[in-house]
Amino acid sequence: MTKIAVVAANGKAGQLIVEEAVNRGFDVTAVVRGENKTAAGNAIVKDLFDLTAADLAGFDAVVDAFGAWTADTVDQHTTSLMHLADILSGTNTHLFVVGGAGSLYLDATHTTQVKDLDSFPDEFKPLANAQGDQLVALRKRDDVNWTYVSPAADFQADGERAGKYTLAGEEFTADANGVSTISYADYAIAMVDLIADGGHTRERVSVRY
Repeated sequence: MTKIAVVAANGKAGQLIVEEAVNRGFDVTAVVRGENKTAAGNAIVKDLFDLTAADLAGFDAVVDAFGAWTADTVDQHTTSLMHLADILSGTNTHLFVVGGAGSLYLDATHTTQVKDLDSFPDEFKPLANAQGDQLVALRKRDDVNWTYVSPAADFQADGERAGKYTLAGEEFTADANGVSTISYADYAIAMVDLIADGGHTRERVSVRY
């Protein structure tokens, strides 16, 4: 049975990823700082930055669902991810990251990102830049099996579970109506599918309807 640890599991994305994995019969452990509010029967109650290699030993996959939103904490997207990468270094455990959409490229030249557009909301730029930085740092790691999973531009926390999604690559894509959206619930389906299917090692992929 596939063993999965979800870090920052009490967050909205984390809870839905846990629920999806549990419902499929995976052995899921929630990594939380306090009371376990997820569907996981097992929990590691510990701050992310205090996790050790021993804590995550034996897991087939670790999902990093950490999120920070304020200007003075967004840099923790990189520092927390590098901590996880350090303690998983040299193991067979696959690290999956709940990433951002701002760093998706606009075309195959990979010169301009979504966050570079004049229309990109100023209030989201610190977060987008921070998540872009974490991806840059992650790309330098060849000692960890990682997959970075960017959501659609409109990542809907309370969106309905449609039971479908489209898996794409590094470039920003949209549906036939020019819309780029995905609910957290359907993103969770994609994440668990990626864990179950394997592949996409040291790659960034994206998910939308």
